[in-house]
Parts: sequence; C-alpha cells; structure tokens
Amino acid sequence: MASSNRNGVRASAKFDRPLRPRPRPSSPAPPGSAIRRPSPSARNSTAVPGRVRVAVRLRPRNAEEMIADADFADCVELQPELKRLKLRRNNWDSDTYEFDEVLTEFASQKRVYEVVAKPVVESVLDGYNGTVMAYGQTGTGKTFTLGRLGDGDTSDRGIMVRSMEDIFADLSPDTDSVTVSYLQLYMETLQDLLNPANDNIPILDDPRTGDVSLPGATLVEIRDQQSFLELLRVGEANRVAANTKLNTESSRSHAILMVYIKRSVMESEDIASSQNGDASHLTKPSKPLVRKSKLVVVDLAGSERVHKSGSEGHMLEEAKSINLSLSSLGKCINALAENNAHVPFRDSKLTRMLRDSFGGTARTSLIVTIGPSPRHRGETSSTILFGQRAMKVENMLKIKEEFDYKSLSRKLEVQLDRLIAENERQQKAFEDEVEKVNLEAQCRIAEVERNFLDALEKERLKCQMEYMELVKELEQKLVLNQERHECNSSVADNGERPAPSSSADEVAEVKMLLEAERNRRKAAEEEVEHLRRQLGKHTQAEAGDVEIIKLRNMLEDEANQRKRLEEEIIILRSQLLQLNFEADQMRRCLENGSSGSTFSAMDSSTTQVRHSQFKDNGYGQKSSVATLFEQVGLQKILSLLESDDANVRIHAVKVVANLAAEEANQKRIVEAGGLTSLLMLLRRYEDETVRRVAAGAIANLAMNEANQELIMAEGGITLLSLTASDAEDPQTLRMVAGAIANLCGNDKILMTLRSQGGVKALLGIVRCGHPDVLSQVARGIANFAKCESRASNQGIKSGRSFLIEDGALPWIVQNANNEAAPIRRHIELALCHLAQHEVNAKDMISGGALWELVRISRDCSREDIRNLARRTLSSVPTFKSELRRLRVDY
Repeated sequence: MASSNRNGVRASAKFDRPLRPRPRPSSPAPPGSAIRRPSPSARNSTAVPGRVRVAVRLRPRNAEEMIADADFADCVELQPELKRLKLRRNNWDSDTYEFDEVLTEFASQKRVYEVVAKPVVESVLDGYNGTVMAYGQTGTGKTFTLGRLGDGDTSDRGIMVRSMEDIFADLSPDTDSVTVSYLQLYMETLQDLLNPANDNIPILDDPRTGDVSLPGATLVEIRDQQSFLELLRVGEANRVAANTKLNTESSRSHAILMVYIKRSVMESEDIASSQNGDASHLTKPSKPLVRKSKLVVVDLAGSERVHKSGSEGHMLEEAKSINLSLSSLGKCINALAENNAHVPFRDSKLTRMLRDSFGGTARTSLIVTIGPSPRHRGETSSTILFGQRAMKVENMLKIKEEFDYKSLSRKLEVQLDRLIAENERQQKAFEDEVEKVNLEAQCRIAEVERNFLDALEKERLKCQMEYMELVKELEQKLVLNQERHECNSSVADNGERPAPSSSADEVAEVKMLLEAERNRRKAAEEEVEHLRRQLGKHTQAEAGDVEIIKLRNMLEDEANQRKRLEEEIIILRSQLLQLNFEADQMRRCLENGSSGSTFSAMDSSTTQVRHSQFKDNGYGQKSSVATLFEQVGLQKILSLLESDDANVRIHAVKVVANLAAEEANQKRIVEAGGLTSLLMLLRRYEDETVRRVAAGAIANLAMNEANQELIMAEGGITLLSLTASDAEDPQTLRMVAGAIANLCGNDKILMTLRSQGGVKALLGIVRCGHPDVLSQVARGIANFAKCESRASNQGIKSGRSFLIEDGALPWIVQNANNEAAPIRRHIELALCHLAQHEVNAKDMISGGALWELVRISRDCSREDIRNLARRTLSSVPTFKSELRRLRVDY
C-alpha cells in the first residue's frame, strides 16, 4: 500500500528539543513530552530556539455518525506508538502523517493536558511567553479540550482549568501576581467576555517592544482557583454560540484567554568589607528582577462548509467571518513554514493577536482535532495539513526581565530606618553612660572635699589649742613678773637698790615672745590659706586625672562610632535618592518613548539634557537637592570627600556631581569650597571612578562663566590635561573633554587656556575614538574657534589661529564629514569660523579644508551653517581666487 503525504514527501516527526520539563513529584512528565527545561546558561542568553509542537486528537463517533456511517470504516487510522496517522484516500490507498503526539479517542483529559499544555505552562512559570491553541472542524471537540470546567466530572477538566491549577501551585502569593482577561473575536470585532458592554477593543502595536497591547480590555487579578472558575463561567455565558447541522452548540467566535504572570526574582547580594578585613553590617543592595510572562489559550471557532452546516442569514455571515480569519491564519503559517520575507499578520485581527505565537518569542503548542467520519474527509485532510505546516514554524524564546526599582527602594528604606533606629539607641546609651560617669565623678569630688574639710578643721583646732597654751604660759609669766616687780618696789621702800637690769631683760623677753607668737599666728593663717588653695587644686586634679582621662577616651570612641554611622547613613541616603531619581527618570523616558540622557556621574548623557529635564519637571531638584540639604547638609557632604574610606569618598563625590548638575546649587557648592575639593580629588587620587565623577562635577560647574575663571585660577585646566593624558576609560575622557569644552567657550580665558595646554589636551583625547568622546572634543574645538573668531573681529587677536598652530586642522578636515551628526555639526561650525579670516586661508587650502567648505555650502543639512559657509567663501579673496582657478561653482 502506498504511504505518502499530499506533497509526495514523507513527513518527519524529528525536531530540535531545546528544553526539558522539570520533574514534579505530584505530576511527573509523561515520556512523550518533548520540551526540556532551560539550563542556567540558556536563561541568560538572548533567545533559545523552540519549534511549534503539534498534537492531533481524534474525536470518537457521535450518535449521528453511528447511524449514518455504520457501513463505512473510519477515514483515519491512528498509530499512537509510532506517532503516526493514516488518512484513507480509498479502500486501498492512504496518506501517512507524523506528529509530535497522536491522541486516540480514548485519551483522557489529563493526558491531553500533560502532553500538550503542561510543558508550555512550565515555560511560562520560568518567564517565557506561551500559547496553547486548538484548531479543527466544527464539532470535533476543541472547546471540550480547552474550556471544559468539569463541574459534573472532575476528570473532564480542560486545559484552561488544569493550567491555572499548576500556576497557582507554583506561585508565591506574597511576591507574585496573576491577572486574567477573557476575550472573543466575533465578526472581526474584539469583545470583552468579562464586560459585554466593552464590545470593540482596539489592537495596538507597541513601537518600543513590538508587543500587541489591548487598551480597554478588562484585567482581573485572581488569587485562587475558585475565583478563576467564576470568571470562566461568566465568559462562557457571554460567548456567542449557535445550533447547526454539524454541532448543536457551535462556537461562533474565537475565544482567547490571556493569563499575565509577574514574578519577583532576587539575585545574590555582595557583602562590602571594611578596611580591617571584617565583614561590615552594611551590604550592597541586591538586584531584584521582575519576570513577566503571558499564557494565551486560544479556542478557535471551527471551520465549516456552508452546505454541510446549513448556515443561512446571520449565521452565514458568521461562517464567512470565521473562515476568513482561519484562512488568514493559514496564510501566515504557510509564509512562516516557507521562510517568506513577508508574513501577512495584518490581514486579520486574529493573526495580529497571534503574531508572537507563530514566528515570535512564545513557546507554542497546537492541538488539531479531527473526526472519524468519512463524510468529512476533506475537512479532516485540511486540518491535518494545517498542523503539518505549523510544525515547520520556528520560534525564538525570550525571557522578559525588568529591574525592580520599587522593591530595591523599599528595601533601602527599611535598612535606612533600621540604621537610624540603631543610631538613636546608641546615642541614648552614650548619653546615659556620660551621665553615669558625671554622677560618679561628682560623688568622688564631694567625698574628696569632705575629707579635706575634715583635715582642715582638725588642723585649725590644733592651732587654736597651741595658741591658748602659749597665751596661758605668757599670762603666768606676766603674773610672775608683776610679783617680782612688787617685791622690788618693797625693797626700794626699805632703802635697798633695785636691780633694774633684770626687769628690763624680762620685758624685752616678753616682747620677743609676743612678736614670736604674732609670727606663728600669721604663719598659721598663711598655712591655712595655703591648705585651702591646695584643697582646690587637689579637687581639680583628683577629678581630672584618671576619671577625666577615661571619660575623654570614651567620648572619643563614641564620636568615632557616631561618625561612621553618619557616613553609612549618608551613603544609604544617597543610594536611595539616586535610585528614586533613576527610577523616575526611566519611567518618564518610557512614557515619552525615548530614553533621555543626562550628563552626571551616574549615567552617560550630557549635563545640558539633565539640566533641562530637571528644569522642566522640577522633580529632581525637590527629591534630591532639597532632601540632601535638609537631612545631611552641604558641608557634611563636602567633608566626606576627604574620607579615608574609599566607598564613602566615591559616594560623596557622586552626590556632589549630581548636585552640581543643578544651576541653583552651583554657587553654594563653590562658596562652600566644593570646587577646590573636586580639584584636590583630581590631584590626589588615581581611582578611575573618583576621577571620572570628579571630572563630571567640574564639567557641570564649568557651565557657569563665573566658575570658569575660578577653575582656571586654581589650575583646573592643568589638572584636567594631566587626567586626560593618564586616563584610558572612555567615560572619564568624555567627562574631561566636556569640562574643557565648556571652558573653551569663554573669551576671557582663551589665551590662558591655550597657554596651559587646553587645546593639546583636547587633541590628545581623540586617541580614544569613542563617538561620545569625539563629540565633546568637536564641541570644544567649535567653541574655541568661535571665541577666537570673535577676538579677531574685535582686534584683540591677530595672526594665525591657535588651532592651526597646535595641529588641529588635519583632524578637523578628517572628521568634517563624520557619520555621527553631533561631531559633523560641530566640525562644520569650526571650519566656518576658521575660514572667516584671511590669515588662515592658505593653511586651509593646503590642508584640504576648502573642499569641505564647498561641500558644506552645498550639502549641509542645517541651513544656517550652509549659508555661513557660502558667505565665507564669497567674502574671503584667497578662497574666491582659488575657486576661480579651479573653476568650481559654489
């Protein structure tokens, strides 16, 4: 018996198998599953190939066919073990086809799900888009296979219900979310089955991502299986169906179930180490990712022939619309199978919605349903050939991941609050400890004072006792002397001569004793006063020796710890504010459809763009500048530029660079010494990041004319030139070139700039070759040429251009027609300014610049530059004579 397909070529069941399903204890994958799970390397790659898998399912005979076809054999013969299907032409000949899976009429709903849909659901849970679609003649069991709810018999549950059971089993309700929309395509009109009033939903293409979007479609977030079943019941109740000769409940629309899954994925975190090698409690923020995927389940309306279905009137129009959309789908499948350059996706709304499923980035499984009746052999053959062509379609699977700024911001806020609370607790403990030490010191001082007062009182009593004893002794001597005096007086009365010398001696002795007593008393009073002074000194010394030294050491330790905590808090605040700014900036860029670029230390755009963005919306100034000034203070930020910790220094210079991007902050930064600090960073540190960000901050400050003179006065151009000669990083060179380019636009410092090597530094930077770097160099040369031309017109300068003397003309001529528009525009302006002066004409002619001027006057896209070139060529006599000699019109 002949065995061949319609084209005479035997179909093959072999295909690439890039992924394998992961094993699950609850429901192991069947042997026939042909999809493998991606390895880690496959997940990180851009895309992995994945062919459309096609399975065929045979419907058993219904009651009508049992009677009508009782004398005829089935038109198909299944060989599931070989994954083959034979379609009989007649009693002696048949065509053989091979599929990825062949399911007999006895296959259970569970086996159908595990073979057809479960690999797709697992891929969706891993972050890929997935599609499960049923195709076939009306009445062959498509809706039964996909949308059966299984209310009466749970074993009859279809693919929609079983896929959501697996999705809910794998998701985490805390971090993941599932939203569902249920639509129908009826008469080429997309309608919402969950909101019948929304009966004309537009289909739009996202110009940025290329995805199909459905604005206005109802999106319902679901948390459990029961709520999903309720949604399916609502959608099925609103779906259009009719009774035909071929099917009593024939679907008259294409039903499309869309399940959107968003999962959070956390990457590993890096631990920052301190200088002594110990792990710090401050960790770098992790990189949270949001993985978005979509599962699309499509229950196509069945194809039908009008003379068999008996459709007429409005049902006839419905049949025409169904067959037309299925025909468009078949054309797209044919074009993809044959690798045609053009695929007519836009011929039908159905093909537009399924563009990602066939030839796109989704993993797709197709189940084609057929009937056994020989009366419908033509429809069965068409369905089988559709499946054979679909097996040739190759998709490139991609994972869609986005950076989760909100999650990281929340995490940083929690970490910041924890550090602030820890700082407050340590501050309270420090204050309690200081108060305790003060109380102990006061108690010790009071005890010492009491001891000294007791000793002083004892000494005073001792001195008083000695004084009283001396007075008593003197009184006794005085009484004795009086008695002697009376005795002498009585002897004189008796005629005896007294002994005057003895009395005089005694009086002198008494005087001496009194004088000695006065001296001793005075000495005692001086000693008491000395003891009082010694007591005061001893009190201060006692309180200031051991205790004060210990207290001072504790205060120094606490101050150092507080300084470290403040630095960590400032780092976290700067990271948080920077992430908030970048998140808002990215959101604005996504809304505007283009990514804006800013010239700061954290990204790679020009400062003018960032300045204009801040000026337009005011958000950056409010969120970054005001918050930093209020919470940290500019002086504190500038002081961190001299920190010994490299991480602290890098974060501080990034904050200063972002602040310098605001014109309102530049004056405050310069007045606070920020410009001097930034120049010191260029002079002292060789770290590439510090030099790049510091150069960017200087470039921002150099946009202000007053700051330009300060930069030149403090030797800024010399430092920038040294940095340009040492650096190799394109971003660093771009920052340095931008700063020098800003300085080149000031007439007052033009001579000084050239004498200190500014022009040669710009020409040295061109060694990098990066387009962004060359654009800044070209801008600087254009600014210099413009200022030099203005000085020549005013009579301030004479002679050839400094650019020509420093050898810039060959590079200018070489890049005058550069492919990059910014470079070309600046070079064209520079050439026009140089050509305005007769003294430069001969050098420009010999260097080939004349031909570039002629080209600019003819082909320049900007009318103002084109007119300037024409006026220059017509006003300079040397150019006019040379062009006449060469017979060149301009």
